[in-house]
Amino acid sequence: MADITRFRFISHLRANPTTHVRHLRNGKVAHDGAGQAFWFRALNSSLSEIPIDDREQPLLFHGRTQDLQDVAVQASVTYRITDPALASSRLDFGIDPDTGLWRATPLEQLGGLLTELAQQTALDLLARMTLTEALSEGMTSLRQAVGTGLREDHRLTGLGIGVEDVRVVAVRAERDVEKALQTPTREMVQQAADKATYERRAIAVERERSIAENELQNQIELARREEQLVSQRGQNERLRATEAVAAEAITTEAAASQQRTLSQAEADAKRVIGAAEAAAEKALLDAYAELDQGTILALAIKQGALPDIGTLNLTPDLLTPLLTKLTSGQPA
Repeated sequence: MADITRFRFISHLRANPTTHVRHLRNGKVAHDGAGQAFWFRALNSSLSEIPIDDREQPLLFHGRTQDLQDVAVQASVTYRITDPALASSRLDFGIDPDTGLWRATPLEQLGGLLTELAQQTALDLLARMTLTEALSEGMTSLRQAVGTGLREDHRLTGLGIGVEDVRVVAVRAERDVEKALQTPTREMVQQAADKATYERRAIAVERERSIAENELQNQIELARREEQLVSQRGQNERLRATEAVAAEAITTEAAASQQRTLSQAEADAKRVIGAAEAAAEKALLDAYAELDQGTILALAIKQGALPDIGTLNLTPDLLTPLLTKLTSGQPA
């Protein structure tokens, strides 16, 4: 909006660099250009302010496809006024000389014209497309068709309007139809997810089985080694017992041999002693055999071999031989 300052009977206008001001004094062009600043009198002046910056016009409309399905199109058109003089002559861009405000709504008129032209081109294209084509290829086709249609439209060129860019943001079907169209893809995605889940579970089960088999193999190996250990311990105990028995047998045999040797030595000694004693007894007996009975008796008495005599009975049989010997003079 232009900045207008009033000083009694004269006013001063200062415009922005992005606005084109056209000043007519008594029907003749006095000032014409962007970013103007000048003095003027309101009584004989006519002012027009035309924006020359890029403008955005949002578009939202519904269309019907070849298979009678409703679709919503959301787009945006970037445009600018390339010929301000032509635009000011076709549209009312006049401003109040006191306030600087537009007397009419030129931008709304221009926006409505752009919307109708873009919508007409888009509806013509959608009418030749099916719903599937509109949803899959509609954005690119609509952008190209609407851009070409607006640039070549003589009404816009006649107004000095240039279309810079056209963007189609979305082409969407009704909620129920869109949900129905999404169902097969969702099912495929769900199937893929289920397949991945099943494969993951299968892998997990296989890994668990492998772990269980490894644990079982470890237990079997431990049991086998324990069996070997028990067997080895049994062999060691048997060997230890055998060695102990053998050692005890050797000890017993040695003791028995020693005892036999001692017994044999004792027996030999006893036999020698007995033989010696027997020889001595024999010699003694042989010596006694040569002695008479009285001498033997006397020796027995002398050696104390006879028992104590409490009572001595002398019989005639004993005294007779003694007396005979005494009388005969023979030694007793």
